[in-house]
Amino acid sequence: MKSELIVDVGPNEASIALMEDSRLVSLQKESRSVNYSVGDIYLAKVKKLMPGLNAAFVNVGYEKDAFLHYLDLGPNFATYINLVEQTLDPKKKLPQIDKIKIEPEIDKHGSVTERLKQGQQLLVQIVKEPISSKGPRLTTEITFTGRNMVLIPFANKINVSQKISSAAEKQRLRSIIEAIKPENFGVIIRTSAEGKKVAELNHEMRELVRRWEETLQKTRKSTAPELVYEEAGRSVGVLRDVFNPETFEAIRVNDEETHRQLLNYVNLISPEKAGIVELYDKPEPIFDHYGITKQIKSSFGKTVSFRSGAYIIIEHTEALHVIDVNSGNRAKATADQETNALEVNLRAADEIARQLRLRDMGGIIVVDFIDMSKAEHRQKLYDHMRELMSTDRARHNILPLSKFGLMQITRQRVRPDLEIQTSEKCPSCHGKGEVQPSILFTDTLREKLDYCINDLGKQDFTMYVHPYVDAYIKKGLFSSIYRTWRSELGKKFKIVADQSLEYLQYKVIGPDKQEIDLREEKDLSSSASKNKRKAKTRSKEAETSAPDDKQ
Repeated sequence: MKSELIVDVGPNEASIALMEDSRLVSLQKESRSVNYSVGDIYLAKVKKLMPGLNAAFVNVGYEKDAFLHYLDLGPNFATYINLVEQTLDPKKKLPQIDKIKIEPEIDKHGSVTERLKQGQQLLVQIVKEPISSKGPRLTTEITFTGRNMVLIPFANKINVSQKISSAAEKQRLRSIIEAIKPENFGVIIRTSAEGKKVAELNHEMRELVRRWEETLQKTRKSTAPELVYEEAGRSVGVLRDVFNPETFEAIRVNDEETHRQLLNYVNLISPEKAGIVELYDKPEPIFDHYGITKQIKSSFGKTVSFRSGAYIIIEHTEALHVIDVNSGNRAKATADQETNALEVNLRAADEIARQLRLRDMGGIIVVDFIDMSKAEHRQKLYDHMRELMSTDRARHNILPLSKFGLMQITRQRVRPDLEIQTSEKCPSCHGKGEVQPSILFTDTLREKLDYCINDLGKQDFTMYVHPYVDAYIKKGLFSSIYRTWRSELGKKFKIVADQSLEYLQYKVIGPDKQEIDLREEKDLSSSASKNKRKAKTRSKEAETSAPDDKQ
């Protein structure tokens, strides 16, 4: 299986697509203005204690206070709070964790009022991003995640991933980490550490300890609420979790800064694979060039088709997600209904496992498969789904089919579910049912180009239009509309097709990769000119009426 990572960094949003054998299996979108990401560490302040919930609301600077439950304080909270207080005291030296006294673990059945007080400053880490009307969820069990291990201050334990099956390898890794880790640090050894050499593990250990020390230094200089440690960008985080030098054949990105971050990361963990990190600099949108836009359009609707005419319907509610499996008008349906149902269900399971990752669906998922009477067929479907989900990195649990043919799946929810609207709304009438004559659309584009060049003084910009419009503008080898415009206005612009745009929709991107909002700017200039005309009219009226006033 060959993997590719395609990163599209736009003016307002970054999209990260993971491809396996040219098939889209994961898509993440992140607003470039989002400031709260899983793994970020804040110096925060306790806002309010809630004894009934055994929790506290904490101010991290978000519009909604973050939530910190007593169980998320961690067993080593007593040691942790001593270190935080010493760090915030400018009269004391910055604490060194390997020399700090480890206090007894706190009672896991204790009360939040015994450990926290209003106004108290804490070092907290985000474990769940804000979802809907809820603020972030926090923990005081700070962790620093690397490619091969997770570093946990105060834990002083070593745990090995259960996915490493060899007992000898587990023991080897335990021995290495025990020898290289500083005192009073715990470590979780990740699956990717299997087979790694001592030098590579030691290098990563030193890097994670350095991050912890820098976090304490910044904490001392900060005032709550303030960010003191920022997790790597989403694209680097995705790469860290999925990167395998043996299967990854390409990492492509259209932004120089993100390209630099990804190249630095690959150089750090696998220098010999640095050549797979490519900077995409063509005018055609990167997702269009690699066929991702079309896969998004076909995969994110309410109805998703798969082999031989069968399809699934995906519905979302507040409490859960519901997936209905339908055989449709299958061209190769067998005479045996039971065999036909099994075949459709197995193929549906393939698509459902992909959809859970692709949409990052979390919480409770109920799948209504086609009824099967034979117990061995139901067991085969259950085993097949478990095998498919074994590669899903999110924590999940799958229950066998009920007597009604329903399968229940729970899946870890960390971020909001990814929902993409695939049905297109007319950009001309905004759903009202009346549109401007489409034959005049080329006049509108010509007017916008003229305004952009002659009024705003822009050049070297790109106008993106729907592929059908692009084909119409560029039809004809020597006498196309595009050639005529370039001849009249100068070769200061390009027109490029963008599959993500709706029909009769367009956008203009400047050389700085920022979108030029022509409608807004023109509206403003039109309003200004109207206001000037009104002011002139009023002044003329005042002048005309002045003699009468004197009389």
